[in-house]
Amino acid sequence: MSVAKDFEPPKDLIFPPADLYSDEPQLESYLHLQQMLLLLKCIDWWWRDYNNFFAAGNLSIYYSPRQRKSEDFRGPDFFVVLDTERKPRNSWVVWQEDGKYPNLIIELLSNSTAATDKGLKKQIYQDIFRTPEYFWFDPNNLEFAGFILVGGTYQPIESNPQGLLWSQQLSLYLGVHENQLRYFTAERYLIPTPEEFAEQEAQRAEQATQRAERLAAKLRELNIDPENL
Repeated sequence: MSVAKDFEPPKDLIFPPADLYSDEPQLESYLHLQQMLLLLKCIDWWWRDYNNFFAAGNLSIYYSPRQRKSEDFRGPDFFVVLDTERKPRNSWVVWQEDGKYPNLIIELLSNSTAATDKGLKKQIYQDIFRTPEYFWFDPNNLEFAGFILVGGTYQPIESNPQGLLWSQQLSLYLGVHENQLRYFTAERYLIPTPEEFAEQEAQRAEQATQRAERLAAKLRELNIDPENL
């Protein structure tokens, strides 16, 4: 759980309404949109039996009752909050979520946002959000980096020999596969999308059927009745 250490609202403060809607701009490109949807789809499927997390993309995070949004700061492209209720939200309003901030944030870089993502946003996620892990990925040139909060400062996460970065928050690896950012298990197996999983299951079923047919054909050649086995 990531909770801001300095979040203590004044007693006389009148909070804005809790049902604040997200106010994020559209994603940069088709690649950015597909990447965000891929991250959401895979984590939702992998954790389909759990109801204690919230994952979202391109959604505003309201973290200060006095906050005024500026051109310099918008919500993360993708984030995950742990130990919270899994339910739809119009935005993430910190003071309505027990002071919780994202446990993990991923920004999708572009020519127009890279400087902010690597500078201002990284500083905000480090100093205000206290988000334990921050990653960025560029869908165009495949630049990928990750950072873990150590002593209040982001330190680079070292990659393994396969180029994967370990996320302690997700207990999963993150890495580039076929030009997209994907999740991998601790055993370094690619976590499939629901569609990929269904296709794999169909292939396994087809292979099992083919093996059974070959066995039946062999038994017929030997004049053996399968029911007598």
